[in-house]
Amino acid sequence: METVLAVLVGILVAASVYLMLARNLLRFLFGLVLLSNAANLTIFAAGRLTEATPPLVPKGMLGPTETVANALPQALILTAIVIGFGLLAFTLVLVYRGYRTLGTLESDAMRFAEPAADAPPSTITDPDGSAL
Repeated sequence: METVLAVLVGILVAASVYLMLARNLLRFLFGLVLLSNAANLTIFAAGRLTEATPPLVPKGMLGPTETVANALPQALILTAIVIGFGLLAFTLVLVYRGYRTLGTLESDAMRFAEPAADAPPSTITDPDGSAL
């Protein structure tokens, strides 16, 4: 089963790198999500897949009585999921704001839309004409 997960992680990383190398920011965002999921699967596979019981200690005992699953990878994955969701929400807002401001998701067009370094500062406006 670990071999299947390793192959799946490889496919996810390859797909995420392909998407992140695209010049479209929305594809970059999807690649970032895939890379986050690949990291979660890597942590999951590193914790070894077992058919053990949950890591619970019965009342009155000092330790578990039978073989239990490793709780550390589960806690790390849960933390990584929360951090990944926060990163997704933040980057989604940045992409949306960049699209509203510049009217495109192409990174080259965004670079050309920036004001020249020697140009005087001006008010940046939305495509609908309102000031930011």
